[in-house]
Amino acid sequence: MKEKTRIKTFRDLLVWQKSMGFVTEVYKISNNFPKEEVFGLTSQMRRSAVSVPSNISEGFGRQSLGDFIRFLNIGIASLFELQTQLEISSNLEYISKESFDRLYEESREKERMLSSLIRKLKEKR
Repeated sequence: MKEKTRIKTFRDLLVWQKSMGFVTEVYKISNNFPKEEVFGLTSQMRRSAVSVPSNISEGFGRQSLGDFIRFLNIGIASLFELQTQLEISSNLEYISKESFDRLYEESREKERMLSSLIRKLKEKR
């Protein structure tokens, strides 16, 4: 029988851990963007990426399950923003098709993980 691991802190959440790694990837790939994008697309993508684990941790620290779910939904919305920004980056040829495909799929993975967590939390209500 599989033993459940007790979640004591947001750092124990796999979706938070994977989102943190994803932030690093977004920062690395956006380092190669043109300098004129530093206050534009580069900044927007980084903020969207950082928003995901930030909202997971902030929601975890809230006093109610409803607040936690609300912040997880904000994290999903940030992923949608980032997916659009990845499309724009690809269209402008700032990233390769391969990089786009990989990062887009990684963002979808986090989206699915957050959606699953939200469903499980709603079942606890």
